[in-house]
Amino acid sequence: MARSDLSDITAFLTVAREGSFTKAAAKLDVSQSALSQTVRNLEARLGLRLLTRTTRNVSPTEAGERLIQSVGPRLDEIEAELAALTALRDKPAGKVRIAAGEHAAELLLWPVIERLLPDYPDIRIEIVIDNGLTDIVEQRLDAGVRLGEQVAKDMIAVRIGPDVRMAAVGTPGYFAKHPKPKTPQDLTAHNCINIRLPTAGGIYAWEFKKGGREINVRVEGQLVFNTGTMAAKAAMAGVGLALIPEERVLTQLANGSLVRVLADWCPLFPGFHLYYPSRRQPTPAFVVVADALRQEYSARTTRR
Repeated sequence: MARSDLSDITAFLTVAREGSFTKAAAKLDVSQSALSQTVRNLEARLGLRLLTRTTRNVSPTEAGERLIQSVGPRLDEIEAELAALTALRDKPAGKVRIAAGEHAAELLLWPVIERLLPDYPDIRIEIVIDNGLTDIVEQRLDAGVRLGEQVAKDMIAVRIGPDVRMAAVGTPGYFAKHPKPKTPQDLTAHNCINIRLPTAGGIYAWEFKKGGREINVRVEGQLVFNTGTMAAKAAMAGVGLALIPEERVLTQLANGSLVRVLADWCPLFPGFHLYYPSRRQPTPAFVVVADALRQEYSARTTRR
């Protein structure tokens, strides 16, 4: 196989994984027309159509799917090993891509990364804000951040955040007009701010637990968001009740601008973990980032 074929196969794999010539071109830093010609040249040399192109999307043909399954993993292994060679440099270098929800990215990742970057100018970090359950292997990400109970068993998981507790909150003004709920079932009489889950597309059912009793409530209201940030803003505006991570509204709870209800129905559950595939060799750049997150969590635990 000619050396150019490897480059062209890499281009094809990127298009297939992104499902778009536009996205793949941006990722490879080439023009869309040049990328399209590269894939056409590969198809011509093989005598096979690898991609089905429509006006809206791109998908692999049977031959293309076979090439993805057989060659894709091998090229990924080569890229990982080449990246690992940066260990021979004086300082780690390379790109680290991590998927995380906005809450974890803002409160856990950013404070560490902000301090880390000046000491490692050759490390580039991409944070992919994704509130769904992203498949980090399929998306070719180095790692993800999830709550402990959501991490798959075949992943290596490193604790980077304390236990999490949800808080059902509303403003004093809202409760001046509506009675405070005493049980989760009482929420059906309130204007609740909903969250749409990005992975399944459904509305999140508010989860409560007290003693050995667990209750999921499908609440109703005028607003639906797909991010907790907007739900918190709406709650602080007095629109209705929101169920959001306690840490996000500690200041508002302390100064009285938000009032908490159903606190005895909101238990602690395992906090955020950094997770990554057990079969992939971590690059030195990733090790630096992971160690910094682990050390920050350890330091916070000690301070408490």
